Amino acid sequence: MSEGHYKKENILIEALPYIREFYDSFMVIKVGGHAMVDPEIMSAIVEDIVLLRFVGIHPVIVHGGGPEITEKMEQMGKKPEFVGGLRITDDETVEIARMVLVGSINTKIVSLIGQHGAKGVGLSGKDGKMIMARKKPAQKIMIKDIEHSVDLGWVGETEIINPELIHIVTEQGYIPVISPIAVDNEGNALNINADTVAGDIAKSLQAKKLILMTDVAGLMRDPSDTTTRISRVLAPQVDDMIDEGIIGGGMIPKMRSASTSVENGVERVHIINGSVPHSILLELFTDGGIGTMVF
Repeated sequence: MSEGHYKKENILIEALPYIREFYDSFMVIKVGGHAMVDPEIMSAIVEDIVLLRFVGIHPVIVHGGGPEITEKMEQMGKKPEFVGGLRITDDETVEIARMVLVGSINTKIVSLIGQHGAKGVGLSGKDGKMIMARKKPAQKIMIKDIEHSVDLGWVGETEIINPELIHIVTEQGYIPVISPIAVDNEGNALNINADTVAGDIAKSLQAKKLILMTDVAGLMRDPSDTTTRISRVLAPQVDDMIDEGIIGGGMIPKMRSASTSVENGVERVHIINGSVPHSILLELFTDGGIGTMVF
């Protein structure tokens, strides 16, 4: 037997205890970043998620769509603006977000799941009142040492997660694909950061793992230098690391989501680079990690 066959056997043996540990558990996987605009990378990610389903895990996909929303806004002559990693969302922008997230990205992911031999079902937070939210209050920012208040518009923060619909579809063997569009008590659509939604859903399911896929190899002390990756972070450290500037920009909602998820019962949160081939399998089923784990 060739050396290659032995290597394959070793990989399977290494994966076995992890498969046994994760069997019949929920894993919430947030898919986002520029990986979503590369069809090959997106297909490989979905293939990994389908494999999780067939080894007895219940994967739940939450997807973002930041680059696609930005592209569509620019096509329509709107300039995207962000505060603390969150998009300012007026009436027109929330409609663009809903159109891109629910009408385009969600259906593409469901189609890919089918192509890889499993069953996907597309949902948004408005379905079955899965994600009830309220409008996020104005954010305080400092400009030239002067504090300013910025209204984010139709940006929401979660009040209630009703996971009943997720349980129904997963019990029937489907992989739910959830868009981060929520609803308030007046029926208004609210755009919520996908990392935050993924964390909220993971908490409601008491998920074994929350996996946040992004464009970078985890949290780095120097974002331009991958050798400065921080492989492990304790949840209580996150606020201090934000204050110190170690965590900034779009990594703020990811790390906040990770820390609050752990504090509310999710065992581990992993932030990994979705553009690395089979990054989910490498993170879950091998002894070495490739991203940042929050615990």
